Amino acid sequence: MGSPRIVSAIVGSFCLVATLALPSAAAGEKAPPEKSAKKAGVALSKVATAKNPTAGTAGPDGTVWIAERPGTVRVLSDKGLGDPVLDITKETTNDGERGLLGLAFDPEFEHLYIAFTNLEGTSTVDEFAVKGGEVQKDTRRTVLTQEQPYANHNGGDLAFGPDGMLYIAFGDGGSGGDPHDNGQNLGTFLGKMLRIDPGKGDPYAIPEGNPFADKPGAKPEIWAYGLRNPWRFSFDAAKGDMLIGDVGQSKREEIDWAPAKSGGGENYGWSRMEGTLAFNGEEPENHVPPVFEYDHTPSRCSVTGGYVYRGQKVKALKGKYVFSDYCEGDIRALSMKNGQVTGETNLGVNGGEVVAFAQGGDKELYALAIGGDIYRLDPAKRP
Repeated sequence: MGSPRIVSAIVGSFCLVATLALPSAAAGEKAPPEKSAKKAGVALSKVATAKNPTAGTAGPDGTVWIAERPGTVRVLSDKGLGDPVLDITKETTNDGERGLLGLAFDPEFEHLYIAFTNLEGTSTVDEFAVKGGEVQKDTRRTVLTQEQPYANHNGGDLAFGPDGMLYIAFGDGGSGGDPHDNGQNLGTFLGKMLRIDPGKGDPYAIPEGNPFADKPGAKPEIWAYGLRNPWRFSFDAAKGDMLIGDVGQSKREEIDWAPAKSGGGENYGWSRMEGTLAFNGEEPENHVPPVFEYDHTPSRCSVTGGYVYRGQKVKALKGKYVFSDYCEGDIRALSMKNGQVTGETNLGVNGGEVVAFAQGGDKELYALAIGGDIYRLDPAKRP
């Protein structure tokens, strides 16, 4: 996730230094997590235990597919978490912030896409055909790769947008302070949000309307730039807006927003800006500031982006953006109107070291803690 100061021993460090692999008890001296909050109407129901879960996505037949950092994919259903349906552990390195970091299905559930770092540390997006809910391993093909200069800020999240295109988030490549100025360089995938069409071309096509497709020297795959380490992004299932949780350097964590009608091209500022604070140089004229940011505190240090809640179970969360912070673990919600945040609520439930959220096909949300716990957000029971 990049530069979180998770325990005092790594305060000020440049990268996560393998803390993704730490059990939840390593978060320090926090009080035991409170699992329900009647006042907010929310409870966390533990539904499974995985091995370092890093991402999840809605799968066929009402299932939720879970990526485990070492390199396995497992299916969560009403029967619990099944045996691995995909295992690439012999092909994955998980030092630093690496490993199996993202997965997504195309809208028809005909193809599964995974994002991982291979044994050389190169970010890789692979595709598998899916038939009858089963991964066809012999159909595997590599769609896109990106060499990584460091073991942190690899990004690795994947999602299909409402337009049916595949969006891929990459961090700035790591170290600290973006030493290669990747965030503002349109000639690299690093520090970018990409948009491609894997259903066409070889190995993919550039979708019509990509903002930099005709700009000399720019990568035509780029949709937006100026990101440090986009640690989880999503699309509002009702409105199509994009929301990105972008991990800060040492002072600010930010959440970025783009409306569904956006034509892309947003510059979220890194590394000229850290949130709304100047970091390295002057603020770009085209800087799109975050819709929400917060300072680092003794307990908050690394944003985990989530989803706008569109489920049916928790009425109080309708239309609110749910997110967390890896160090704090509290689940929070933003109220938004016309792209403006109108309020922040601490829901009073804590999931431990939350590294990702997953949205099921029924639009209910799950929180994934790196130590293994998978929770579903449910309505709190009345006394």
